[in-house]
Amino acid sequence: MLFSSEQVSNGHPDKICDQISDAIVTDILSHDKKARIAAEVCIKDYDIIILGEITSTYIPDYQKLVMDVLRKIGLKELENYKVQELISAQSPDIAMGVDHDGAGDQGMMFGYATKESEEMLPLPYVLSTRALQKLQSFNLSNDFAILKPDAKAQVSFDYKEHRIDTFLISSQHSESVSLKEVRAIIEKIMQETAEEMSLNTDFHVLVNPTGRFVLGSSFADSGLTGRKIIADTYGGAAHHGGGAFSGKDPSKVDRSAAYMARKVARDIVSSGRANRCEVQLAYAIGVAEPVSLYLDCFGTEKEPAGNIWRSVLDSYDLTPKGIISRLDLLNVDYNLVSSYGHFGKPELPWEK
Repeated sequence: MLFSSEQVSNGHPDKICDQISDAIVTDILSHDKKARIAAEVCIKDYDIIILGEITSTYIPDYQKLVMDVLRKIGLKELENYKVQELISAQSPDIAMGVDHDGAGDQGMMFGYATKESEEMLPLPYVLSTRALQKLQSFNLSNDFAILKPDAKAQVSFDYKEHRIDTFLISSQHSESVSLKEVRAIIEKIMQETAEEMSLNTDFHVLVNPTGRFVLGSSFADSGLTGRKIIADTYGGAAHHGGGAFSGKDPSKVDRSAAYMARKVARDIVSSGRANRCEVQLAYAIGVAEPVSLYLDCFGTEKEPAGNIWRSVLDSYDLTPKGIISRLDLLNVDYNLVSSYGHFGKPELPWEK
């Protein structure tokens, strides 16, 4: 009955890339609502490459966007980073379908909601995320003098006993800091996170299990946009269609339909029609209407599942154009979702 979920900090190399990608999306859409954006980023050491397909009347200051992201994360020696751009326009073959309100790609997208937490997200995922957000606040208040931006959290939760079994956090730290000092800071964060959710604090604690985590971020591992899709969503508790969200404008259903599927699942649970719900949408490239709609309430539904399914078809416009309009996706600040998850944040339109 143990289930584990992981979250990564905004200083993780993959998340650095996600944040740059979404900073690009947000900046371009603020100037050109008709832009088509597929912005990937990779990082290794001080080298950052922006690559992909962008069609827009606006050309962003990529160097400034990158530096703003790095500065916000808390990375140092910004003058050493080098940015390279490998960008072309969107394929005209794709544009033919998208420009007529069709889906920007084929594929399936999932949305999920559960009554386990106030965020309607799985408990171990919420615990991992909240702990890293607390860790980030600690780092900011101490100017990253003790702990550094790169970190991971993982919680194993016992659903039978409704308690935390194991709490694991690995955090990059200054070379001068001992494991004992790191452990004291992180154990306090773990305890506070559990207490705030009225959960047990007598869990197994694991902090930097190797004993040392000085070299981190892009100097210990390369980073790439879209490589933390489970940390972006539901911590593995629900299906995932496989497509990344970050770096894409909302004509890409990988992003927009996943947000709408979450909205539908969340509406079903928040209205009391089920305690848990997963929704799948599937699309064909260039075709507006989804080719399929599937939902599963895992036996928690309060009325026939077929009734819920039919009400979804009647109540939601599931075309890309309808999704973009209902969720106002051309005006979202995607910097809000590029780290610590795309769901569970009340300011987002698909969470209302």
